[in-house]
Amino acid sequence: MFTRIVLSIVALAVPTVLAGPPAQADAGPSTPGTTITLPLTGVEQESDVAAPREGRTGVLTAERDTAAFSLLGVTWADPDPAAGAGVVVHVRTRTGGVWSPWRALHASGDGIGPAEGRVRGGTEPFWAGRSDGVQIRVGVLAGALPTDLRAELVDPGESIVDRMPPRPTRPNSVDGRVKGRAERPAIVARRDWGADESLRDAKFKYTGTVRAAFVHHTADGNDFPCSDSPKVLRSIYRYHVLTNGWADVGYNFLVDQCGTVFEGRAGGVDKPVLGAHTLGFNTDSMGVAAMGTYTSAEPPGPMLIALSALIAWKLGLDDRDPTGRVTLTSSDSGSRYPKGSTHSFDVISGHRDAFNTECPGQALYEQLPAIRKDVAVRLG
Repeated sequence: MFTRIVLSIVALAVPTVLAGPPAQADAGPSTPGTTITLPLTGVEQESDVAAPREGRTGVLTAERDTAAFSLLGVTWADPDPAAGAGVVVHVRTRTGGVWSPWRALHASGDGIGPAEGRVRGGTEPFWAGRSDGVQIRVGVLAGALPTDLRAELVDPGESIVDRMPPRPTRPNSVDGRVKGRAERPAIVARRDWGADESLRDAKFKYTGTVRAAFVHHTADGNDFPCSDSPKVLRSIYRYHVLTNGWADVGYNFLVDQCGTVFEGRAGGVDKPVLGAHTLGFNTDSMGVAAMGTYTSAEPPGPMLIALSALIAWKLGLDDRDPTGRVTLTSSDSGSRYPKGSTHSFDVISGHRDAFNTECPGQALYEQLPAIRKDVAVRLG
């Protein structure tokens, strides 16, 4: 066994589209979430000695009062990942009258593919916690400032599930290990984290069997309590659908710091649901995200154990060798590999193996070899 674990994505094949069940009106938040869009149009103040100096200042807002929000990101018109390659975004937020330090937002490299268009380019969403003010700086390292810059401020709304711990469930038929498979871990269903099913596309998309698992982190803050995980997930879901223009939340699964596994994209946890998590390689793969940022912070033990158990179960459904390699075909030249080319990946890989990103963070990425070994043990 090992002391730390990683995050995964499971592989898929040629997409087919099936109609999903009707949205469940009683599954949504009791108070709907909201998204506020703020245009970012230039330098609103000449200087701020505390602001980051990275790159040429393209946007520097004043300290703005806002309606309540908990998660934010910055977007621009061009959806091509190259458009954000020369951009650095920093934000700070106000909670209880106190301004946070400046925090960097990372350009998104998730999702996108021939079956799921992307409306805009932008950063990963960042969980700031309950806030009522924001200041934003956009710096340019090279090239031109992206056009139509906007800040997207998301409030997750309120749900009855926020007043009780998440309720992960196991299938009634599971009575332990099945030949060639690992036991399915307990998973919190979408309705039990308060997913508003009216937001997502009513159809589910599937591919063939899962051939690989890609590990991510959400690049959020690490200081939220596990009791807030449903709110964080609802905010990410809302950002992925309404801001990024995706059919649903991008990840197939998410795991919080307490080791709770959440169902991500709808369509059935035991099915090869086509996600939007790894540009160019969503087909033939599954994606799981560790909630938080693990560039230098060590992922907690319960999170690692849960990631290992989840990956073992998903790979075991299709008898994949967690210590082996798999050849996948790129569907997008915005990835590390030109469209139509093939590349050999570890069956359990990190997001950075397929896209130019820090994800899943160095501290988590370094645990992938241990995760592969642990998954192999779980699969017998």
